[in-house]
Amino acid sequence: MPNPVLFTPHRVAGLELANRIVIAPMCQYSAQNGCMTDWHLIHLGQLALSGAGLLTIEATAVSPEGRITYADVGLYDDATEAAMARTLEGIRRYSDIPIAIQLAHAGRKASTEKPWLGGKQIAPGQENGWQTEAPSAVPFVAEYVPPSALDPEGLIRIRDDFVASAKRAANIGIDAVQLHAAHGYLLHQFLSPLSNQRKDEYGGSLENRMRFPLEVFDAVRSAFPAGGPVSMRVSATDWVEGGLAVSDVVAFAKELEARGCDAIHVSSGGLDAKQSIPVGPNYQVPLARAIKNAVNIPVVAVGLITEPAQAEAIVATGDADLVAIARAALYDPRWPWHAAAALGGQVWAPSQYLRSQPSQYKNLFRT
Repeated sequence: MPNPVLFTPHRVAGLELANRIVIAPMCQYSAQNGCMTDWHLIHLGQLALSGAGLLTIEATAVSPEGRITYADVGLYDDATEAAMARTLEGIRRYSDIPIAIQLAHAGRKASTEKPWLGGKQIAPGQENGWQTEAPSAVPFVAEYVPPSALDPEGLIRIRDDFVASAKRAANIGIDAVQLHAAHGYLLHQFLSPLSNQRKDEYGGSLENRMRFPLEVFDAVRSAFPAGGPVSMRVSATDWVEGGLAVSDVVAFAKELEARGCDAIHVSSGGLDAKQSIPVGPNYQVPLARAIKNAVNIPVVAVGLITEPAQAEAIVATGDADLVAIARAALYDPRWPWHAAAALGGQVWAPSQYLRSQPSQYKNLFRT
């Protein structure tokens, strides 16, 4: 395939990406007291050699209470900042891939066990458990301890936590910030009428439900260096009747664009256990297309994008500007190399690996 679009550069605000492939944030549940460990150096280090255009650090909590599990990465104090800086220093010795971080607060989905240990809520008072907080005192599932409804002071505290984490990210040289408003976590909880049952100015109408996520975005955008992209990951639908709809998220995306958001990463679901998701290849691409049709900033598609021709079709037809891969990258950390070989593109590779280039792909590697 001559000149595949997937391997053309793309600019997001002041950040130039070598191609349209994004490594999506993927939680590893392997931190200690919020601090990255050697696992993160190994995990992110191999993905930094993948040849992708952008590497995104997993959902990173802006406070201890904002972690999904007790083993989540955080960026909320000097210790967590130092641990992340150490990981980045190791990566930067051998790769200049742009690195983004996804900043998050889990809200009512916090205080849970690691997924491979069941993933259920750990109640307050139990080891590794704490009281969760959310827009309203509505638990994720009925058997969970209900979250505490955030008061005005709590909203200010969490907004300021996002800002403080963004400043720490800038301090250690992270290139871009993504705010997590998807998968049922706190900012998504404010957006959805299923989880947000407030009676004040932060609940009720869509305008009110958007208010807190937009306040967080405005504050982070002001705090992160100019030219450094600040984007938002959204769930474009809850896949539940009466929940968040695509039209709601289109309106949210337009508001974000008007406030200086640099990109929208489109996912779906995660808010309600009753969701019914038609999972299959490209199942979220129409959601990305709906948002792309409404805004003029880059849109990222994600979700069961596993084949090079599939990814190329998404960007070549204009369904999205970039594609994100997650589990496909865990299974095959050299997925961009193989996609470039299949499509006739070029990809960066470290000098130590140049001799691995197959003879039939003489122009595959770019040093």
